[in-house]
Amino acid sequence: MRKYVALLRGINVGGHRKLPMAQLKAVAARIGLADVATYVASGNLVFSADATTEALEARLEEAIAAEFGFPVDVIVRSAADWAALAAANPFPKESAETPNFVMMTIGKQPASDAAVDALRAKAAADEKVERRGEALWIWFGSGAGRSKLGAAPAKGVWTARNWRTVETLRGMLAA
Repeated sequence: MRKYVALLRGINVGGHRKLPMAQLKAVAARIGLADVATYVASGNLVFSADATTEALEARLEEAIAAEFGFPVDVIVRSAADWAALAAANPFPKESAETPNFVMMTIGKQPASDAAVDALRAKAAADEKVERRGEALWIWFGSGAGRSKLGAAPAKGVWTARNWRTVETLRGMLAA
């Protein structure tokens, strides 16, 4: 079995699309995922399985919709892929100083140069946008809550995690 991380998009935000982590854990175990653990209520699931990322995304999306009554986009990456994504962080200094201001954004499809250009065009003077492999990395100089940028391209399924979460999930996957 290999270890994976699943990122659920757009749950438990502002009291909408509520999805309790204990229930999510139970659903994951019911569909055959092993060693299931969650991290914070924003939808981070670590588990072991013998399947492709695409198959795991589909299984989780179907099970969540059946259990909770609404669709949730799920992005799955292997432990090795997650470690490579984290290692590619283009903002190590900013991550050390303000880990909650650095976001890694990944999608069902890899980021494109056009997506990077579009975000850079909207970025404030104290914001930086870089692409490393499939991921978009954003440093929100004054914090994401004050930014007009947003953390994802307009098209496709994307989700973002701050550096602290990226590192915590990397540690959970390595354990």
